[in-house]
Amino acid sequence: MSRILVTGGAGRLGRSVVSALAEAGNEVVSIDRVRIDGLPARQIETDLLDTSATRTAFAEIAPDAVVHLAAIAVPGSLPDADIFDVNTRLLWSVLEASLAAGAGALLVASSPTVIGYGAPSGWQPAYLPLDEAHPVAPWNGYSASKVAIEEIIRMAVRRDGHRARFGVFRPCYVIAPEEWEGAPTQQGHTVAERLARPALSAVALFNYLDARDAGDFVVAWLARATEVPNGEVFFVAAPDALVDAPTPDALRELVPETAAAASALSGSDPVFSSARAERLLSWRARRTWRTELRRDSVPSAASHTDPIRPHAQEAPHA
Repeated sequence: MSRILVTGGAGRLGRSVVSALAEAGNEVVSIDRVRIDGLPARQIETDLLDTSATRTAFAEIAPDAVVHLAAIAVPGSLPDADIFDVNTRLLWSVLEASLAAGAGALLVASSPTVIGYGAPSGWQPAYLPLDEAHPVAPWNGYSASKVAIEEIIRMAVRRDGHRARFGVFRPCYVIAPEEWEGAPTQQGHTVAERLARPALSAVALFNYLDARDAGDFVVAWLARATEVPNGEVFFVAAPDALVDAPTPDALRELVPETAAAASALSGSDPVFSSARAERLLSWRARRTWRTELRRDSVPSAASHTDPIRPHAQEAPHA
């Protein structure tokens, strides 16, 4: 049994990650600013921006590995400078506390938004599907903070790779289990509404991920952290697109800047590729909107001429 510390364990993504780790037989400790009922973990309330308190808590827990999910997760929820400051300081605090406590592995959540889709001045993919080799082009404080976080982890590999394993994952738009039953998503509408009004999902290039599959990814990475390149980055996405139409057709209609590259996709192909995770970790998302969405909430005929046009970038997780 390993002792795994999860920051942000009470969040939408964190709850499923904690559950997956516990189900895999690990002792799990969640550090968050709040406690929630029913979480299969020891829960500690700590402000991770307090570096001294963070070091003390990590030293007391003595984790074998750390999964860092805590962050301001919604672009625009604070001024860009504040989001960048908080998210990067959180990582520095967790990184140094993890190393001081002797943790052998640190997995950090980044975001697909580092790619730069939705930029007000325009964005065009170099190719599709998007993979980890695609150039990043952050355009707000949130996505810039995630690029910085990835660079800090690369620095940590060079500085501390002889004593710890590091990894980064970019979970797509996270859908919690209750949201398949009709609970509001992070943006306030339901999954069924995202399907009925595809422009709602087009702003994120129809990407999504069941939170439980994200938990399974974390378990898979921890099991093979010593076998994959230190500091490796992974896209983590569902195996299809969150749209009730062929992906290339939906892209051409609602995200015209992708039209030139859309022909590389077919059917319900996802825009974001998780091939690296499948190749290196034998991980593949098992849940899709077709298998998980409550059937009586599925629209009978999704409108693909929705007048709402993509206009804002969305956060992938919380």
